[in-house]
Amino acid sequence: MAKFFPKGQIMGFVFSLILTVIAMLVYFTDMSFATGMIILLVTAFIQAGLQFIVFMHAGETNDKWAIYSNIVYGIGLVLLTVLGSLLILLWDM
Repeated sequence: MAKFFPKGQIMGFVFSLILTVIAMLVYFTDMSFATGMIILLVTAFIQAGLQFIVFMHAGETNDKWAIYSNIVYGIGLVLLTVLGSLLILLWDM
């Protein structure tokens, strides 16, 4: 019965809750803007990685490189789209 218990998913959920509480503490405490943004960015990237690995089962297949290369490709497309939009719309180039 123990092998059917989703220990990894429950630990991932608890860790996601802890990261959310940390992000809420940034909002409710009086800290500088730069410190708050650094904490929020770090917790956001950790939580995104946690979501990919634990809840989207990215590490449970035999072809891990295909999944991770698709993630990197998607991040590259997002960065290209955002930076291209900023380049055209804000920086008038």
